[in-house]
Amino acid sequence: MTTETTDTTDRVEITPRLAVHQFAPEGYRAVLALEKYVASKVDHVVFELLKLRASMLNGCSFCVDMHSRDAAAAGEDTRRLFAVAAWREAPFFTRRERAALALTDAVTRLGEHGVPDDVWEEAAAVWSEEELANLILAIGTINLWNRIAITTHTPPPLTV
Repeated sequence: MTTETTDTTDRVEITPRLAVHQFAPEGYRAVLALEKYVASKVDHVVFELLKLRASMLNGCSFCVDMHSRDAAAAGEDTRRLFAVAAWREAPFFTRRERAALALTDAVTRLGEHGVPDDVWEEAAAVWSEEELANLILAIGTINLWNRIAITTHTPPPLTV
């Protein structure tokens, strides 16, 4: 039996472009404050799932790494975490989680026609108006974090 090792000499070096928190500290703190607000208002499990899903859709390696590790550390089942990439075909999610994931997809991929009525109607059927407002803020917040991390080439840590 052979054991494979990861050869770290062939990894691509990601060079960060800019530390936003250093050059726009007030704005960065404002985004952190919004993150803190939505974290206190949105169900923790749903919040981690929607952050992971939006980060996957946006291709944000820093955020995918962080949110998958955070969710696993909080006790989330790894099968569910992996299944977020294909949530529509996975049987692991509740109706409310599925509605939140569909809304996350629609808001993250926001096209010229906005959020489709069927996605909105399903979300509105299982989430109150206050919950929907907070979900929209949470989805918007993770999309902003993704855009900051991707634009500035923020890499995930190689070790944790």
